[in-house]
Amino acid sequence: MSKFPESFIEDLKRQADIVRVVSDYVQLQKKGANWMACCPFHQEKSPSFAVNPGRESFKCFGCGKGGSVFTFVMEMERVSFPEAIKIVAEKVGVALPQMEQGERGDEQRKKDEARRREIDDVVRLNGWALEWWEAQLEGTTTDARACREYIARRGLMDETRSAFRIGFAPDRWDGLLNHLRSKGATDKQLEASGLVVKKDNGGFYDRFRGRVIFPVLDVRGRAVAFGGRTMRAEDEPKYLNSPETIAYTKGRHLYGLFQANAEIRKRKFAILVEGYLDLVMLYQAGVRNVAASLGTALTEGQGKLLSRFTKKIVINYDGDKAGVHAARRATEVLLNEGFEVKVLVLPDNLDPDDFIRTAGADEYHRLRGAAISHIQFILEQAVRERDLNHPPDKSAAVEEVMPALGVVKNPIQRREFFDVAMDTLRVDASLRAALWEQIRGNAAARATGRHAAHHQHETTHVAAAPRITIAEQQLLELLVSDAEVRRVILPHIEPTDYATLASARVFEVIHLMHTGNLEFDSSKLVEETANDAAAADIVPLLLMSDVGRDADEAADDHIARAESCLMTLRLMSIDRRIDELRIAERAAERTGDTARLHEVMIERLDLTKRRANALPREATGGARV
Repeated sequence: MSKFPESFIEDLKRQADIVRVVSDYVQLQKKGANWMACCPFHQEKSPSFAVNPGRESFKCFGCGKGGSVFTFVMEMERVSFPEAIKIVAEKVGVALPQMEQGERGDEQRKKDEARRREIDDVVRLNGWALEWWEAQLEGTTTDARACREYIARRGLMDETRSAFRIGFAPDRWDGLLNHLRSKGATDKQLEASGLVVKKDNGGFYDRFRGRVIFPVLDVRGRAVAFGGRTMRAEDEPKYLNSPETIAYTKGRHLYGLFQANAEIRKRKFAILVEGYLDLVMLYQAGVRNVAASLGTALTEGQGKLLSRFTKKIVINYDGDKAGVHAARRATEVLLNEGFEVKVLVLPDNLDPDDFIRTAGADEYHRLRGAAISHIQFILEQAVRERDLNHPPDKSAAVEEVMPALGVVKNPIQRREFFDVAMDTLRVDASLRAALWEQIRGNAAARATGRHAAHHQHETTHVAAAPRITIAEQQLLELLVSDAEVRRVILPHIEPTDYATLASARVFEVIHLMHTGNLEFDSSKLVEETANDAAAADIVPLLLMSDVGRDADEAADDHIARAESCLMTLRLMSIDRRIDELRIAERAAERTGDTARLHEVMIERLDLTKRRANALPREATGGARV
């Protein structure tokens, strides 16, 4: 008879949050250590159905039904045990292994049992180590007192220290090693635990020495790994973490989730921070729906773990460049898991630890309530220190934003975020279709890595590049072909007239020749514009154009045409600015920024009047001709 490996069933049971699974069927309310509801298996007026996450079980004190998460699903769905396993695995997001058959199954079960015993051994040694480190912190030695003083200087109270089981590893080579051996640990178990380091010439020494110990607990409260922080600024590394073991895989656990999971369920959202002390200090200040990604880039596994407790996240990483980059990466991971994501960047680039100690919990809650949406955060970062009037900057901004749009699962939200991004980045409406098709059908392309990235780069480059207008081409033809037009018109052309045009470099070179009192030189124009893609395309066409006039022909008509082209470009500049202001109005309306909305509307109305009166001014395109 086929069945799933026992080790898989046990692992799935540990990973499956029974409260989350049961909540898919009944509405639970927290009552002490249990979650209560009216029983789904019989009619009752007073809740007697209890779910205990610590024991990973449920029990109805009315009808007597009880058991594990699998038993509950079997009863609710009227399915067999293997089918219940499949349903729970799907809810948790765990892939199913092949089912065992015959002798091969027996052999696999033996391997699984041996592996489970090894995991239990490591967890047991971790427990012994943690108890010893906790006892060391309470000791009377000089080092123990120094550690307690350091913890106190960091602002941690005794109650907080106990809640997170913070300990102290003395600065000795064999303190923990001797303790574990006294408890009966074998050399094989010691090496597998990661608590000690094997010497080249045989024997072991303590991995953590002279450090404050932060235990990483799984959702059942078992110590699976540790982080050790140095107490002296000169010691390196500042943080030393456990290696991966059979009981611990990096990227599958979140620090503080054991202490915070009930509050996360209650508040219906979680705050995600980076480090141990960020979390501990927030928790101590009363912000208890918080988890930490252990100072590493958030992983898909951590996202799935969080999804067992909530689907709403506020990311509050450090405000420095590395923290912002990590927040962007975390945003993409969480969006891919279907989370609703907001981002909080604290003032002066402070981390949560520093901020909560200086500003307090009330101010933190106020700022957290004003956390911005993930799309607003991503767009703010994309346009920071970039000029959207400069094509390479615009291309880079679009390229930076596109991945975050593609991972949004909900199609309605994906389209809404796309429209907001295109408005903010001022992407031409005629070019949006190609970008939208790329996002809509790019799931498979993203998996191909370099090919997808190349395709995206090509698309965003095209999207960001402005097209040459008829007015600018005609004006350039007249300037290139007629010295009298250059003499009359160039003194009236300002850099603001051409800065945002595709042919900006061509205008710039011609203008520089004029202001430098140099004769127009076509070969120099070719040379100076060779590195500009748009200019390199248009310059040969300009030099081959036939708009010259006869020697006895007056220049009046050419000058009038040039003035008309320049006026058209200035009016087009006003039109572009009006479009930008309309986009800014919509953004202000979305965010409820009434002051900004009023400011933008006044500017737009003023520009509309100027355009109607055909009175361009310096702010919208240089001197009047």
